[in-house]
Amino acid sequence: MKKLVIFGVGDIAELALFYFNNDSEYSVEGFCLDKKFREEDEFCGLPLIDFENIQQSYNNNDYSVFVALSYTQMNDLRSNKVAEAKLKGYKIASYVSSRASTFSDFKCGDNCFILENNTIQPFVKVGENVTLWSGNHIGHHSVINNNCFISSHVVISGGVTVGENSFIGVNATINDHLKIGEYSLIASGALINKDTDSYGVYIGAPFKKRDGLKSTEIKL
Repeated sequence: MKKLVIFGVGDIAELALFYFNNDSEYSVEGFCLDKKFREEDEFCGLPLIDFENIQQSYNNNDYSVFVALSYTQMNDLRSNKVAEAKLKGYKIASYVSSRASTFSDFKCGDNCFILENNTIQPFVKVGENVTLWSGNHIGHHSVINNNCFISSHVVISGGVTVGENSFIGVNATINDHLKIGEYSLIASGALINKDTDSYGVYIGAPFKKRDGLKSTEIKL
C-alpha cells in the first residue's frame, strides 16, 4: 500500500479517509493543517500535524499528499495548497472510484476526487485538482480544466469545455459543444445553452447572467 497524508479536517477530509482506505491503493497515515488553524493533535483517530512541518513527520520520498478541501474561493484555496505541497516535494494523489464508469485509457491530473456513479465517456479530458461529486454525466470529448468543482447529477454534454476554477451546482445541465468561461459559477438547476463569459454567475433555466462579478468578489 502507498502511504498518504491528507490536508484538511472537514467533512471532505473524513470522506477522503474513507474512500482512500476502502477503495484505493493508498493507506491514510495522518492529517495535516496550517498551524494557525490546528486545534487538536488527532483527527479521526490519526495524527494531526502542522502542514508547515510535515516533512519532519512524513518524508516526501515515502508519502503522498491529498488536499481535501471544497470550492472555497472558487477552488483557489485548494489549488494553492496543492502547489505548496508540490513545492515541499510531495507527490499528489488522486482518487477515482471503482464504482465510476470509465474506460481503461481514462486519466486525470493530480488531486482529483472522482466519486461513485460518475459516467465519464470516451475522449474526456480531466485536468488537475478537479472534484466530481457522485452521479454526474461527462459527455464524450469534453474537457474539464484545472481546479473545477462539479456537484452531483450534473449533465455535461459532448464536446463541452469547462474553464479553470469553475463551480457547477447540483442538477445543472450544459448543452453540447459549449465553452464555459473560467471562474464561472453555475447555480443548481441552471440550464446553460450558450457559451458563458469568465467570472459570471449563471442562474435559472434557461440561464440568466448576474453581471459585475469580479475575481476579487468571489468568496464561495
